[in-house]
Amino acid sequence: MSALESDSDSQAVNNENGPPASGPRLVHHPDPSNVSRYVDKYFLRTKDIVAKFGDRTVTYAVFMRRPVTCAPRLAVDWLTRMAKERGAEITIDLKHREGAWVGAGEPIAYIKGSLFHLVDLETQFLQKLGSACVAAYNAYNMCVELPKTAFLAMDARHCAGADMAELMAYGASVGSRKAQKKVGAIGFIGNATDETAHFFGQDRGFGTMPHALIGYAGSTLRAAEMFHETHPEENLTVLVDYFGQEITDALEVCRRFPELAAEGRVALRLDTHGGRYVEGLDPADSYAVLERNAAQSIRGYRSDAELRHLIGTGVSAAGIWHLRESLDNAGFPNAKIVGSSGFSPEKCRVMALAQAPVDMVGTGSYLPERWSETYATADIIDYDGEPQVKVGREFLLRK
Repeated sequence: MSALESDSDSQAVNNENGPPASGPRLVHHPDPSNVSRYVDKYFLRTKDIVAKFGDRTVTYAVFMRRPVTCAPRLAVDWLTRMAKERGAEITIDLKHREGAWVGAGEPIAYIKGSLFHLVDLETQFLQKLGSACVAAYNAYNMCVELPKTAFLAMDARHCAGADMAELMAYGASVGSRKAQKKVGAIGFIGNATDETAHFFGQDRGFGTMPHALIGYAGSTLRAAEMFHETHPEENLTVLVDYFGQEITDALEVCRRFPELAAEGRVALRLDTHGGRYVEGLDPADSYAVLERNAAQSIRGYRSDAELRHLIGTGVSAAGIWHLRESLDNAGFPNAKIVGSSGFSPEKCRVMALAQAPVDMVGTGSYLPERWSETYATADIIDYDGEPQVKVGREFLLRK
């Protein structure tokens, strides 16, 4: 079990009438008319055999091989709809409520019904379950590590299509809500696309400018001016790393928009890549910045990975503190800082060690790093009420 997860919320919840409480609109793909085109062939051949030799009532146990945060709604909702379309009676017994911690090998749900109607639905059900659960687990840990920081889900461009983007946004929203409930975290306040914004209680995606706009404008300041002229009602979040002048350009933007900065409507986004330091820093200066602001973060033993996040190249804790000092010293204490670039659960943990003053994190790094960890598995554990499961999976049998 992760040190950040608790098993106190993993009480069994029977949900034999269908999916969890209804939520926002969901994409149902594939639909009943073309589902067979997306099904593993051996399931389709089994369906043909069952049709010829007779149906049986079976119970599937669904589990994962690693600890996760339960995020079953998309999978359960799709399965429920498919059963309704087929006129089949399928019972879904969820053993954990949405947001609960689930241990490795622990059944997430038992699904009971006609083998003929269930056998060809396994492929898509598992696709819609595993990755969302791992994304929820990662998002929860990130929010708990930085409870006073807002998060923005920026995963869409890293997803393999719209279905994955929906799963990842849903997973992040589940992990975020859990962190909000358990530790009062700000959590994920939105995401980058309109289509999945509803998972975060929004009607549209958030975002201001990519690096391409700064290249188009010719300067960081001009890009900020162009954005503000076009979207004057929007808060102004400006990327400041394009020209390698994070501090210089951040201060120039604040001086151009002092009223917005004083109102807290200007944010400077650090997205410095790992090939160089934030302007004005090197290893020695980075240590000095942390010594002034978060000495405890560098006093004890730190691994190479931790040191990279603390005093290394890219968006480090030292880089964030350096920008904060520069803004405060120039008279812009209300200007905000947005951090992006590789904010994984591990990086968030290190930022917390340094008490990095980052107001918002834009991240897609709650996406599972090892896709093999997202594989959900379903095994039949009884046929017509008689317990039977393949050798080695007896732990799935109902207790």
